[in-house]
Parts: sequence; C-alpha cells; structure tokens
Amino acid sequence: MASPALSDRRVLVTIPISHYCEKARWALERARLDYEEHRHIQGIHVLAVKRAGGGRTAPVLRTGEGIFSESRDILVYCDRFVAPERALYPAGDQEVTELERRFDCVLGPEGRRWMYQQALGAPELFTPFNLTGVPGWEARLFPILMPIADIGIKRYLDVSERTAAIAKTRVHAEFDAVAERLSDGRRYLTGDRFTAADLTFAALSAAVLAPPDYGVPLPQPEQMQSELAAQFRAWREHPAGEFALRIFRDERRS
Repeated sequence: MASPALSDRRVLVTIPISHYCEKARWALERARLDYEEHRHIQGIHVLAVKRAGGGRTAPVLRTGEGIFSESRDILVYCDRFVAPERALYPAGDQEVTELERRFDCVLGPEGRRWMYQQALGAPELFTPFNLTGVPGWEARLFPILMPIADIGIKRYLDVSERTAAIAKTRVHAEFDAVAERLSDGRRYLTGDRFTAADLTFAALSAAVLAPPDYGVPLPQPEQMQSELAAQFRAWREHPAGEFALRIFRDERRS
C-alpha cells in the first residue's frame, strides 16, 4: 500500500493500551513535541499502521522527517529535540541500549502475553479500557470483532494458559534481575540519571503493574477479582515494581 505524502504534522498511530505505544507517547511528551495520536483497536490497527507507512505493529510515528515504525526509533528521534544532558541515550553508554533491547525482547512480549490471557478471560473488565479514544465506529464494531480478535491474538502472540504461565515466570526473572541491579542503592538503572533503559522498563512493565500514571486509564487492582488483583499487587510490591511505579510518578508526570 502506498504511503501518503509526509507532512510537518506528527501523527502517532497506536493501540491505546499497548505498552510499546506508551513508550513512544512518553518519549514524545518528555521532549515536548506536538503530535496527534490516532488510536485503533486490535486488528483495525494493522490497516492504520500500513497506511501510515509501517508494517503490522504499533506504534508508528509519521513526521516531516520520516516514518518511525519501532518504539526505539521513536525514542532516538525524540533525542534530536532535547539537550544532551536530557538525552535518553547518553553518548557512549552502550549499557542503556543493551538493557532497552533486553526489555523490548523479553519483558515486553512476556508481560503482554500474560496480560492478554487475563484480559481475554475477563473482557467485561478490560474492554472499556481497550477502547479509550478509538473512533466511535471501531468501538461499536469491537463486540462483533471480539471473537475473531481473540483467535488472532492467541495465534499471533502465542497466548494460552500454558504460555501465560511461562510468561509469568519470565516476568518474575526480569523483575528479579532489575531488583538485583538496583540493590546497590542506585536511583536509576545505569546510574544517577534517567535514560531509555528506565523509560523502557517502566513502560513495558505496565502490562503487569497497571500504573495509575499511565498515558491512558488502566484497570486498577480494586476493580479486579481477588486472585488477579493479588497478582498485580504482588508485582507492585516487588522492588522492581516499586521502582517502575516511582519512575512513572517522578518522570511520566513531569
């Protein structure tokens, strides 16, 4: 599909609850860049991101300078507009990139896999949050598309009771590794300043934390049935979960 001509207007195509899309939103807002967010439901988003010049996944950012179809590329783009001391990728700090890559490749997919298993089992809780800001016709169509979307999500993201249990174990391992890194008292993952590593960990852990300071509303533990609420609270009370929630409070709000 041919992409429309680029313009100076920035457009971010998202699935509103997606933690990778939150990663992009956060970076854009931190850099104080004006943008329009075009939110879509799962499935319909594929048409939107292709029209924007991306592949199959959200987010995609269209700008006058080009098209950025990976969350990391969007963070790198945002660094063009901030002072060096506020850059998400400090010059010469390869550790930041390595940590970000690990979170993108492990924490992000595994947390998402676990979360979707819970969401598919409790659509009455998660659906209203999934529809935040999407076009009205998509919201009306969503109940009809849900059975098809369920099949697609389970196949495309490999979501099942078995894989969700494995994902839960892997998320725990990632949290334990972050807690170990923070055990020396450092304030941020790579030292004394906020970087792409911190932003990425916090954003991608949102699938299992549901931070109150997230870019769109998420269901909170007090709205969940007791077993699911207990798991969210347990992750929130983990040292890595506490760190992610602090990063949201201190850095996302600002």
